[in-house]
Amino acid sequence: MKKILLVALLLISVGASAQTKSQTYIEKFKDDAVRIMHQTGVPASIILAIAMHESACGSSTIAQNLNNQFGMKGFGTNIFKKNKKTIRTSYKKYDSPSDSFEDFARIMTEKAKFSSLADKFTHYDYLGWAHGIQKAGYASSRQWASQVLGLVKKYQLNTFDENPADILVAANNVN
Repeated sequence: MKKILLVALLLISVGASAQTKSQTYIEKFKDDAVRIMHQTGVPASIILAIAMHESACGSSTIAQNLNNQFGMKGFGTNIFKKNKKTIRTSYKKYDSPSDSFEDFARIMTEKAKFSSLADKFTHYDYLGWAHGIQKAGYASSRQWASQVLGLVKKYQLNTFDENPADILVAANNVN
């Protein structure tokens, strides 16, 4: 009985830790995501969810060693040490996580395969954006868009998308 209780407490604490890590990540980068949404038209919810998914909320090896929050690959080779091992990778290295967010914004607006998405979807249509980014070739996994959308829903990231209906409701509640 004690073992079952111990395992249950351990699972609860691990779940709470993951929740806290996700919430901390959201708090840290929500302003970057909203700013980029206003610059590019990509929903803040999608920006945050992609970063959370690709970087494991900032805890992945490339996020920690290269400040790469989006799993972006480059043309050169970056080298870093992990556990006394030399790692060579084609993932891009950034000076800061914010630089990674800026590069994501640049890619969404300047690369032809993604830039047309802003003409198809508003920054309120996180569903369309997730599927559009996947279809444009951002990730090879067939479940990628579903996984990103799962994060949007789980953490209610769409509240950062500033839907005009939400703004209208808030304005009416002030009166």
